[in-house]
Amino acid sequence: MRKQSDVPVLLSGRHFSAQELFEVQETVRMFPNLSRRELAQTLCENLNWFTPAGRYKISSCLQFLEKLESQGLVTLPEKRPQSGPNKKEWISFGPRTAPGDLLSGDVRDYAPITLEPLQGSGELGQWNEYIHRYHALGYKRPFGAHQRYFIYSVGMPKPLGCLLFAASAWALEVRDHWIGWTETDRSLRLHMILNNTRFLIFPWVQIKNLASKALSLAVKRIGQDWRARYGYSPILLETFVDPEQYLGTCYKAANWVFLGQTKGRGRSEQQNKRPLTRKHIYVYPLVADFRSYLKGETAHE
Repeated sequence: MRKQSDVPVLLSGRHFSAQELFEVQETVRMFPNLSRRELAQTLCENLNWFTPAGRYKISSCLQFLEKLESQGLVTLPEKRPQSGPNKKEWISFGPRTAPGDLLSGDVRDYAPITLEPLQGSGELGQWNEYIHRYHALGYKRPFGAHQRYFIYSVGMPKPLGCLLFAASAWALEVRDHWIGWTETDRSLRLHMILNNTRFLIFPWVQIKNLASKALSLAVKRIGQDWRARYGYSPILLETFVDPEQYLGTCYKAANWVFLGQTKGRGRSEQQNKRPLTRKHIYVYPLVADFRSYLKGETAHE
């Protein structure tokens, strides 16, 4: 029978042996002049902690280090101020994102509609500018892995809107109960869920059924795009809709499933106690047997 100290500990979606935890503590102790990110990079290399695409899991490792610090197991260096101004402050509005002529009618009048992943830094800057200029929540750097899209009508030079899929919410009781997740399930397979964190049809684009069409196209291609970029396919999509501003009509029309409401907190209930608006939760399974994947009953490719 193993000693309790030898039982692997689950933190940030990974099991750590007692020896690994000791080595982490020693690394932090021996290199007090490294920044937190430099520590995370070092530990990811030492622990062979990579994403399926072969990149260091920096965000997960930083969360792991902060959990160890909260338990008094390590003392991390002070957070260093970020170089450069905040993204929200330096994004300026130029002619490339100026309002266009009114576009109205039905989506069939503008067929075919396509979703295009961003190509290059120029499109990235333009996407950020559109979101910051016209989305109610403005621009915020995506959390972890993410995929941005422009919405186009073939033959039109300018996009009609923007989409973003990024990391899912950590603590979401309604969703986790619906899936049948344990805390361990969630820790190990949360990355299989993507959140549609930004969805914008430009104000001058008043094309009926365009939003639901764009969501339908996203459902069809997000799996292959995510696999090409990160080395695995997502299993479930989720999003939050503020009922004080929107009815969620496009998600309903695109066959997303309404689950209920959030509790009115941020990404992490343990870290964010400030009350927020209770959002409506919609989800879309990308595979028929999604629960078996999310609960680890079927191997994920």
